[in-house]
Amino acid sequence: MQAPETTAEGIKGTKRFQAKRDAILAAAADAINEQSAKGMTFADVARRVGLNTTSVTYYFKRKEDLAAAAFEQTLERLEAMLDEAAAETTPEARVARYLNINMERLVRIRRGEERDFAILSDLRAMEEPMKGRLLAGWRNIFRKTRALWGSDGSRAETDLRGARAHVLLENSFWLMAWLPRYEVDEYPRVEARLMDVFRHGIAAHGQAWAPRLLDLEHDEPEPGREAFLLAATRLINELGYRGASVQRIASELNVTKGSFYHHLDAKDELVIACYKRSFDIIAETQRLAEAVEGSHWDRLEATVGTLLDYQFSDRGPLLRTTALSGLPPQVRSTMIDRSNRIARRFAGMLSDGIAEGSIRAIDPLVASQALMALQNAAFDMRKWASTMPREKAVAFYASTLAFGLFDDRVLEG
Repeated sequence: MQAPETTAEGIKGTKRFQAKRDAILAAAADAINEQSAKGMTFADVARRVGLNTTSVTYYFKRKEDLAAAAFEQTLERLEAMLDEAAAETTPEARVARYLNINMERLVRIRRGEERDFAILSDLRAMEEPMKGRLLAGWRNIFRKTRALWGSDGSRAETDLRGARAHVLLENSFWLMAWLPRYEVDEYPRVEARLMDVFRHGIAAHGQAWAPRLLDLEHDEPEPGREAFLLAATRLINELGYRGASVQRIASELNVTKGSFYHHLDAKDELVIACYKRSFDIIAETQRLAEAVEGSHWDRLEATVGTLLDYQFSDRGPLLRTTALSGLPPQVRSTMIDRSNRIARRFAGMLSDGIAEGSIRAIDPLVASQALMALQNAAFDMRKWASTMPREKAVAFYASTLAFGLFDDRVLEG
């Protein structure tokens, strides 16, 4: 048997191979973040790296192999970040360190010193056995995040830590959506103000969690359309925009593809309609909350409580923002503008509450984006919520931002 090559040239070749592989993975991550894993193509990745398609297949035989490798790299980097944060001595210090690591990474990305990793929204749309392996890796990330608060305690404490872990992770992922509106030299201030919300919550001292849920029932202008959009929303949330085919949506409702085109002319129109439905529900909830008697905190908790209750119920979910990567740029921009208007309305509610004294003196723009991440990501916790009374699930999940990530009063309720 020939001995492994150990010459300088052999080592150099190995380094060259790894460098090219890393460049391909970075380009794949960019493509996934812009177009989703299903929308990524070898040709696009090759163009970004300055190679031809055949050269890319030398490193990754199939597009699915490349996507899986990009996702595995993301999971590895998240695990390293969490391991570093876990070395701190208290839950608060661990969360602060994890946020700081994320913010420092985003500074380097903004300055062009580092490339972003692939977002994980398409994991469930992957093929087996890759899907099983990647989801196992994600569950490991979730457990490690939950362990930032410790590993001992009752079932209720574990449930609460699960809610905290999910909100922390989702907020760290959501940063890429809104942080670019700030100059890079402002990032430390934004980090401090977001950590202040994580540390102490939104509600002023003496406020409790007792939301009055709002009635969102209304008549359907077109019979059957609501069920159609709801089924589509669930599948798109699960499988991504490109993973949820028209045929699969039709099968979910036990109708023909022709029925799909009775409601909508194209798949892009379907996603736009799903987004409009979701944004309309959020905006309607905000409007209804303005008529709630009491303080501005009462109105905010009515909004948050109603939206979380909706997400955890059979009436939900709302469409995840992760589906945006599958839309044409102009349509995506329109949807992001609508999302930003909703966030600004949250910021207005927070500002009014700060002036009144029912909400802490927090940065309303930063806190509003944390609230957007909270209600947007709740869909992923439906299984978790189903293990307890819905009112308790809503209280646990909402407490993460209402009172902060380290306040246990909700356990006493």
